[in-house]
Amino acid sequence: MDEKQKKKDNQLKRGLNRRHLQMIAIGGSIGTGLFLAMGGTIRSAGPGGAMVGYAIMGIIVYCMMTALGELATEYPVPGAFTAYANRFIDPAWGFTNGWSYWFGSSMTVAAELIAGSIIVKYWFPGTSSALWAALFLAVLLALNLFSVKGFGEAEFWFAGIKVVVTVIFLIVGVLMIIGIMHSGEDAGFHNWTLDAGADGKAPFLHGFGGIVGILLVAAFSFSNTELVGLSAAESANPKEDVPKSIHSVFWRLMIFYLGTIFVVATLIPFTEPSLLTASEDNVAASPFTIIFRNAGLAAAASLMNAVILTSVLSCGNSSMYAASRTMQHMAESGDAPKFFAKISKNGVPVRSVLLTAIIAATAFIASMIGDGVAYTAAYYLCGIAGVYNWLTISVAHYRFRKGWIKQGHSLDELEYKSPFYPWGSWLCIIVCIVVCFGANWQVFTDFNWFDFLTCYGIIPISIAMFFIYKKKRKTKWVAYEDMDLSQPEDMAEARKHMSGME
Repeated sequence: MDEKQKKKDNQLKRGLNRRHLQMIAIGGSIGTGLFLAMGGTIRSAGPGGAMVGYAIMGIIVYCMMTALGELATEYPVPGAFTAYANRFIDPAWGFTNGWSYWFGSSMTVAAELIAGSIIVKYWFPGTSSALWAALFLAVLLALNLFSVKGFGEAEFWFAGIKVVVTVIFLIVGVLMIIGIMHSGEDAGFHNWTLDAGADGKAPFLHGFGGIVGILLVAAFSFSNTELVGLSAAESANPKEDVPKSIHSVFWRLMIFYLGTIFVVATLIPFTEPSLLTASEDNVAASPFTIIFRNAGLAAAASLMNAVILTSVLSCGNSSMYAASRTMQHMAESGDAPKFFAKISKNGVPVRSVLLTAIIAATAFIASMIGDGVAYTAAYYLCGIAGVYNWLTISVAHYRFRKGWIKQGHSLDELEYKSPFYPWGSWLCIIVCIVVCFGANWQVFTDFNWFDFLTCYGIIPISIAMFFIYKKKRKTKWVAYEDMDLSQPEDMAEARKHMSGME
């Protein structure tokens, strides 16, 4: 067998279509950020502050997603974010972003495993978090070791369940707010005017600082929307599927998140002690479950909790997919051990999946330091890595456009163009930098090393990795005229074939 055939056999398979791409992105983004972390944001910033914070990050995500849509439509390549940084910024940046994104996605799996343990304790209080985490990790491994088409089908139905349930929750919540259904207290909007004493008053608790403080949690909640770009390499028709998936995903997520914050903040006082905070070792339940419990619908609360559990595992499933594909690409390009580049006959990077599972197993420590603390630490780590990846996408897109024009190409040649260039990319770059460095400002008011390392540790490590790689490999900032604007081999062949047919 020649080298070309070996390389072809060791490629990811294009087994995903548009409905898979849409549900992978939606499913990856509707998880603990919606079902658990939202309670903490309402407690920290008040109901109005939470809505403003999520709206700000929603705008940033949309700018980032349209930029990614342009890149992924033109270059549906494995390891999308790392590959774009290598081509359009600096290989040292691609190396750093690849490892950061892989670690962040792996820690997202850990966060979902911890969240699953929290949810199960609604029925089985006092049970071991490590035991539940191990069981859920085994389930995720089984799902990710199938073929990519099997993964896509599983994620399609998992995500479909959570979308339907979220819509039902929003409808029921509105009926409770206007008094048609019982909510456990008087109907109305009195929770938006509660006074928290020295901390401030709803709807904007802690003022502007409260909004800034929840931006990273909002970023964590929206993380994985970028999976559309990563999964484009396994899409059967990325030229059509990616742009349509990006636009539909964004609007659905904004409705789900802002609508849910409104319903939760209206029906649950932000002073409710069972809303998730890092100081709690025993977290009661999701805000979704609390609302049904307060309404006296115990059966509905249990059913909601069960659905939330499947949703959390679905989010972990897509995060494991993202991490394993990123690691496989880095190994293929020489930025990680070649051992992890191997792809099975079913098109699955089995070794990369197993390595991701090892990092995700850090969720087992939740039983030692407390579920609430472990969960919050995990989503801070995920959030920073996710925001850094959005920064990478925005910088890569800005520089790609410059290089495209510099090399004599016309914008009319692009299959899809971001409508917000260049200000959208610049806005995303600025806000991402502010969030990375400023969203966890409260760490310095009551300093301890654990909080500092989980909130900021990934930043100095990434900077050090960048300069060490740059010095060792002697990489240079890619000049616009030197950028590689060639199409992926299989897509180039497909384009030639279509041109011949025409």
